Amino acid sequence: MALSRLLLLCMVASEVWDAETKPVDFVCNKGARRALNIVAETESALSECNDAKTLSTLVQLPCTELHVASWKNKSHQGIRGDIVASLRLLIEGVKVVRAQIQPGCASLPLQRLEHNINNYLLILTHLQLSQGPAVSPALSCVPLSTLSLNTVLLKYNQLISGKLEWFMVDLENRCTSQ
Repeated sequence: MALSRLLLLCMVASEVWDAETKPVDFVCNKGARRALNIVAETESALSECNDAKTLSTLVQLPCTELHVASWKNKSHQGIRGDIVASLRLLIEGVKVVRAQIQPGCASLPLQRLEHNINNYLLILTHLQLSQGPAVSPALSCVPLSTLSLNTVLLKYNQLISGKLEWFMVDLENRCTSQ
């Protein structure tokens, strides 16, 4: 019971990040980006949950491979579309898992993970980009699937510390001009 209350407190604290924060603040503040990454906390919270190690349904994994040459040829809109499509794919998988899992140890960390993915989606979709025409979100790979929650968390971490971070670093030149 105490663990559940602690997890709930952590979830509320992470969701009330800064009501006045704008997507450009996320771009310009590497510390804020690091703070939003809850993968390690989620892994820790789930480490003692036997009901979450193997999932009952396949979850499609986000596209995490980064081909630098083709990445540099993409517009900011295209890069954002790639990341948004991967996040949407992942959040749908987490929702399915949450709907099928019994209330217990894994419920709260999975709910928090879903909220965290949604936070990234909100930031990216509200980010003002001036380069290029609007591009519909599209995956840059054929997604693989897994029954392992550890693999889901690994791929999510690779997405936000890889592609998303590269994108934010690429956009950091906006920070000095604003």
